[in-house]
Amino acid sequence: MKTRPVGRTGLAVTELSFGCASIGNLYREASETDVDAVLSCAWDAGIRYFDTAPHYGRGLSEQRLGRFLRDRPEAVISTKVGRVLSPARAPIAEADGFVAPAQNDVRYDYSGEGIEESFEQSCERLGRSHLEILYVHDIGEYTHGVAGNAGHREAFFGSGYARLVRLKEQGRIRAFGLGVNECAVCLDVLRNAGPLDVILLAGRLTLLDRAAEAELVPECAEAGTSLVLGGIFNSGILATGPVAGATFDYGPASPAVLERVGALQRQSEALGVPLATAALHFAMRHPAAASVLLGTARPQSLTRNLKALRASVPAGLEALFA
Repeated sequence: MKTRPVGRTGLAVTELSFGCASIGNLYREASETDVDAVLSCAWDAGIRYFDTAPHYGRGLSEQRLGRFLRDRPEAVISTKVGRVLSPARAPIAEADGFVAPAQNDVRYDYSGEGIEESFEQSCERLGRSHLEILYVHDIGEYTHGVAGNAGHREAFFGSGYARLVRLKEQGRIRAFGLGVNECAVCLDVLRNAGPLDVILLAGRLTLLDRAAEAELVPECAEAGTSLVLGGIFNSGILATGPVAGATFDYGPASPAVLERVGALQRQSEALGVPLATAALHFAMRHPAAASVLLGTARPQSLTRNLKALRASVPAGLEALFA
């Protein structure tokens, strides 16, 4: 599989990457057999970049990924900081959409000390002494609201950013950035804290939502910041189409979004291309993308997406991307 550079770090990642939220039991429980099967499918397809987070099943995703990659040192791993885990004080059946998670409580901490504590915990769960990429997870008003984010921003700008720089200087990580669902916090950090090597941007550079193209994409190009694209189906609607119950941005799609997706579907299908295939090709062909995340707990779903990406598509599809 082809690789693409990460910023100016000298690190390269495969153009397709595997997102590990689902192996943390997102929405449904995945057995150890399921997890091994889907990770093996990704590996056999040539994927060598895997993204996880403490948030995914309260550490379960990291534990499972670490076991799978134990004898595969060539893999590139990214995980995230901003949430610190501790042993649960009461049994947890479900947490933030993850069922049967690891039994850990969580607190947000974007300070230097919190970031380093989260990083060391992740290294232990992953079985690694250093990691290739570290993202600051879900900082910003999208997750925390205006009032709630103020303290987190102060902690990150006050000591968190500097700790990431130190971890990189020490060789514990090779690249760092943000893992978020919004453009505003990315621009804020780039303009007021310092440079970033890479941003994992979920849902804001897709066939449906191209908000990042206005300011973030050009600023990243100027700064040498790479983009990893997540949420390329906008939490479902670009995979399912505008059906009853379709989800956009982790909630029910509005009538306006359903109408827009319906138009995209009609345009793509008129060219003989399913909507999901068009969404995949949009992400893969975008010049700003260093890698495109695919995440599932089912090998058949991953295989279907890989097959769609290998399929030739008509030249007319480019007009849909313009």
